[in-house]
Amino acid sequence: MKIAFIGQKGIPMKFGGVEKHVERLAIGLARKGHQVYVYTRPWYTHAKMKTHKGVHLISLPSIRTKHLDAITHTFLASLDVLKKDYDIVHYHGVGPSLLAWIPHLFKPRTKVVITFHCIDRQHQKWGALARLALRFGEIAAVKFGHDTITVSKTLQMYCADKYGAKTIYIPNGIDLLPAMPAKEIKKKFSLTKDSYLLFVSRLVKHKGAHYLIEAFNQIKTDKKLVIVGDSAFTDAYVKKIKGLAASNPNIIFTSMVRGGTRLWRELYSNAHLMIHPSESEGLPIVILEGMSFGLPILVSDIPENMEAIAGGHGFSFHSGNVKDLKQKLEHLLRSPKLLKQVGVGARKYVIKNYNWKDIVESVERVYRDLLVEGETECLYQKKRVWI
Repeated sequence: MKIAFIGQKGIPMKFGGVEKHVERLAIGLARKGHQVYVYTRPWYTHAKMKTHKGVHLISLPSIRTKHLDAITHTFLASLDVLKKDYDIVHYHGVGPSLLAWIPHLFKPRTKVVITFHCIDRQHQKWGALARLALRFGEIAAVKFGHDTITVSKTLQMYCADKYGAKTIYIPNGIDLLPAMPAKEIKKKFSLTKDSYLLFVSRLVKHKGAHYLIEAFNQIKTDKKLVIVGDSAFTDAYVKKIKGLAASNPNIIFTSMVRGGTRLWRELYSNAHLMIHPSESEGLPIVILEGMSFGLPILVSDIPENMEAIAGGHGFSFHSGNVKDLKQKLEHLLRSPKLLKQVGVGARKYVIKNYNWKDIVESVERVYRDLLVEGETECLYQKKRVWI
């Protein structure tokens, strides 16, 4: 099959859950013998980079602003696919899905697949107009493709309840990587095994870093808090949280650390506890990655996070509640044996339920079914469901 991916910033992944998802999926499909093309943005993936681990890269420009970056790049990519003979065009995210009608309408022999990664309009960085556009993007995500994939059962239920749409549940996944001793993190940040708590995310408001910093400032501990991430058109928010942390020398900002690097692996390998206090998610890869390293995870109790730690494979606090987060942190810091036990179980759980081999095969099956069936449904078809 000849497959194109649209909506992501690019690969190889530097930051972003969608980019991680697309990279692993694209490489997995390429290894199975498919011709895979990923549209990239030059500010994220160098324009001269033409391939990555068997995946073809197509660089197109974008207007790099908060509101125009994704949609302008998606528009150019959607026009470009009309000139190509792709079997599958796969859109990622509800924003890019707004333009999925272009290949669906003008390239009828090409099958369009859309992955619904997250309810983006809930993210606090967006204003009213952007949220309205993202609401229409949700409708497009469940209506404009021949099939729609949701990365969590929570999102699958949301699409059914909100839009009466049947979608295919195929989750995010993890790569199983060996732990690494604390060498680079010791040199750069004076961090040693079990000496710190870990937060990994883009520094945007809905990820909840401010809640974590406020709670950490109120507890007595010799542990440090390591904040891994950087601004995503959110410089004012980053300034705010750094202000909250200014009086606490035990809070360390590392800036963005590229996924898969030795530094990234060391940070995951040696943390005492990982915290993910987000207020909106799809199925957070960062939680699954932490669990894959045997890390105990403390998450906000939104449904998407609770789905990731289902079966007692993590801990939770009331979303947005600094007092409850503080109390849970204090309890867990007093319970090292419990943390170890849950971390070991979490690793086994994600290895069994969230591995990329099964995920690639499931997506490949979606593609093959569409091509074999030769379906000719209209834009407003009902979707099949796999669970």
